[in-house]
Amino acid sequence: MRVLVISTPVPSHYLPLVPLLWALRSAGHEVTVLCQPDVLGAVRASGLTAVAVGEPFDVDAMLLRDLPPGQRPLQARPRPAPEVLGGYGRLWWAHATAHLDRYGAFADAYGPELIVADPLEYCSLLIGARLGVPVAHHRWTVDAISGAARRFVRAGAGAPDAAALPDPTVLLDPCPPGLRIPGGEPGVPIRYVPYSGGAQTPAWVRADPGPGAGRRRVAVSLGNTPALHGEPFIRGLLHALAARRDTELLVTLPQPYRAGVGPLPGNVTVVDPLPLHLFLRTCDAMVHHGGAGTAMTATAFGLPQLVLPQLADHFPLADRLTAAGAGLSFETPAQQDDPRVVGQALDELLSDPRHAASARRLGAEMAAMPSPAEVAADLVRRARAATEPKEASVSCASRK
Repeated sequence: MRVLVISTPVPSHYLPLVPLLWALRSAGHEVTVLCQPDVLGAVRASGLTAVAVGEPFDVDAMLLRDLPPGQRPLQARPRPAPEVLGGYGRLWWAHATAHLDRYGAFADAYGPELIVADPLEYCSLLIGARLGVPVAHHRWTVDAISGAARRFVRAGAGAPDAAALPDPTVLLDPCPPGLRIPGGEPGVPIRYVPYSGGAQTPAWVRADPGPGAGRRRVAVSLGNTPALHGEPFIRGLLHALAARRDTELLVTLPQPYRAGVGPLPGNVTVVDPLPLHLFLRTCDAMVHHGGAGTAMTATAFGLPQLVLPQLADHFPLADRLTAAGAGLSFETPAQQDDPRVVGQALDELLSDPRHAASARRLGAEMAAMPSPAEVAADLVRRARAATEPKEASVSCASRK
C-alpha cells in the first residue's frame, strides 16, 4: 500500500507522526513524505523517504516578525481568547491554497491509498476528498485548535472551495484520557511514543542511577528555538529555579545562546539539545514552555511539570496538565519573570506527592493506549475497505 504523508512546514509538527509512520513502513507499506525544505532534515533523520516541494517557510522568523525590540512573543501577543483560536486556520488555509496545485500534482502521480497528515495540513483533506482516499490526521497533543480552525476556514476564509473543506476520515489522539479536553472533538486513541530524532546516549546518562539516588534532578527545556524566549528570560528563569540548592537543574541549551545567558549557579548543568527520552528517566520533574513534544514526553515518563506557555496550543496544554493535577502553570510575563513565583512552584511540584502521583497516573494511562502498530493495522483496513467498491465494480465491468 502506498501511504502519502503531508506535513506542514514545521519539524515539530512532523515528529509526532514518526512512530506511526515507522509502524506502517515496518508492516511493508511504502511511505513517502511530501513537505517543504523546512521538514526535509527531520524526515531524513527519521529514516523515511521525502519529496521536497517549494521554498522554506521559516516559522521562527514568522513568529519573531514585527516584535518590539527586546520582547518575546508572549509579551506582544498574550494568550488568545478561546473564541479566536480558530483564527489559526487563516494561516494554514492560505498555506494550503498556495501549495495545493503542486501537492495535488504529486499525489496524482503517486496514487496514494492512504494519506496521513498533521491536524493543520489542509491539502491532505482536499486531495483525499478528490481522490476518494481516507485521510488520517494525527494530533500532537491537547488539541483546542484544529477543529475550531477547520470551522473557521469553512465559515470565513473567503475562497469558493473553503466551505467544502472536509473533516479527516480519522482523527488520531495521543492524549491519555485524563489529559483530553472535556467535551472536545473525539479522536481515535494512539499511544504517544516519544521521538524527537536520533542521538547517541551520553555516558552520563548510562552511568546515572536515576531518581532516588540522594538528589533531585529537574529537566529544563525551552524547545529548539531559544531565540523565541530571549536570553534575559532564560537567564532569569534558571537563576530562579537554581535557588533550590538541593536540586540539580539539567538544561538543554544550544551553544550559541550560552554566552548571552552568562554564568550560572553550580547546581545548573547545561547540555546540548538531545532527545528528551534519553534522559528523562533520571529526572524528578520537568520545566518547559508548553511545547507538544516536550510535554507529551514528560507525561510518558510520569513527571510532574511546570509549564510556562508562550503561544498557541501551549496554553490549553498547560490548562489540562494543571487540571489533571500533574502540573502547575503561569501564563503572564509578570508571573514567569518573577523568581518567587517560579521558585515556589518548583518547590511545590517536588514536595507535594500528589503532583507526582497524578503525573504517574497520566503516564500509566498513556502506556495503556493502542500502540502505533495496532493503529497502523486499523488504518490499512480502512484504506482497503475504501477501495473495495471500486475494485468490485472494475471486476464486474471486465466480466461484461
